[in-house]
Amino acid sequence: MGILQELLQDIPVPKMAKVGQQFKADQIDELGNALKSELEKDQIKETVKPGMEIAVAVGSRGLDRLPELTAVTVKFLQDLGAKPFIVPCMGSHGGATGPGQKAVLEHLGVTEESVNAEIRSSMEVIKVGELDNGLPVYIDEIASKADRIVVINRVKPHTAFRGPVESGIMKMISIGLGKQKGAEACHQLGFKHMAEHVPAMAKMTMEKMPILFAVATVENPFDKVAKIEVLAPEEIEERETELQKLSKQLLPKLHFDKIDVLVIDEIGKNISGDGMDPNITGRYPTPYAYGGPDVTKMVVLDLTPETEGNANGVGTADFTTQRLVDEMDREATYANGLTSTVVTPTHIATTLPNDRQTIQAAIKTSNILDFNTVKMVRIKNTLELSEIEVSEALLDHVNEHDSIEQLSDLYDIDFDNEGNLR
Repeated sequence: MGILQELLQDIPVPKMAKVGQQFKADQIDELGNALKSELEKDQIKETVKPGMEIAVAVGSRGLDRLPELTAVTVKFLQDLGAKPFIVPCMGSHGGATGPGQKAVLEHLGVTEESVNAEIRSSMEVIKVGELDNGLPVYIDEIASKADRIVVINRVKPHTAFRGPVESGIMKMISIGLGKQKGAEACHQLGFKHMAEHVPAMAKMTMEKMPILFAVATVENPFDKVAKIEVLAPEEIEERETELQKLSKQLLPKLHFDKIDVLVIDEIGKNISGDGMDPNITGRYPTPYAYGGPDVTKMVVLDLTPETEGNANGVGTADFTTQRLVDEMDREATYANGLTSTVVTPTHIATTLPNDRQTIQAAIKTSNILDFNTVKMVRIKNTLELSEIEVSEALLDHVNEHDSIEQLSDLYDIDFDNEGNLR
């Protein structure tokens, strides 16, 4: 018997019960109509003139109904006699190549056929100017040559910094439209200053470039659009600040303040840029963001197939499996850290041979006197939180909480002969 096995063999794995979590689920069903009525506002409609070439900036995040949002916006512009086309607006994503970024859009369902507009994709940028501290501000060269620019994005909390404006329209203008060079510049001085730099860079771009309007959405806890607004340039900063507050209220979460061990079955770039959403796990890649539960030890068991080996985020966990490490594409994972300058999430967590030992290691190191009373929560990933598993020690909390309901009796976790979850 190896030393690790010896240290872990007597650590008990708790019985678990299924529980359901409830969230407010307001959503806009007739999204196309809601967007059309926003676009029809006089201060928006009057700015579109026949013959205008308009660059519509679309990002790499999996927004709810992104192809529909894009297609409705394109048709609105075409009906007024303008000539819209799509530019990918995603910093360094898609391997930081023109064809790669076009492929990312197509993967999200935004194709030339689905939105009835040409996609023009290149990594060439022009320099718009510099902030007072010397930080350069860039914009996509193709977009800069258009008569006007429209930006579509979702407003939500960032995972690495806090400020009145985090992830949304202004970040899209400063980092997304700035392509790889813009993303690199904005990250250059670190997330410590991001709350100042994102708005400052976006304001400079808005002063010097012809931003026409922005389409901003806020999603509910089930990633469905709960609010949509079309903003004129002079409204963007003020309204985005308000939409940011709303998005924080609508975030899904784990309804527990203190968790000894959090087990996450899978992480991946299709779940979150950080592999898992830190706003849910309470574990952030930088010290400049906060919120969520107090988790003593965190376990990540596997990667999603869609992440194609990019294991960004595994370093914010304490323990992982040999299986995950074997699936890891280090080049893709490390490229993430080299662009964002945040390399803790690309570290490889302490690695155990199988799921059972990985979970036992987390329990052993969770700083509690009696391992049988471990407060353990298991989730599939940070997107799917309506049904989760909790250990016996959390059931009193479940039964007292209005938004959580016990769905099953306690049962043993089912491991196969290799010690992996079935």
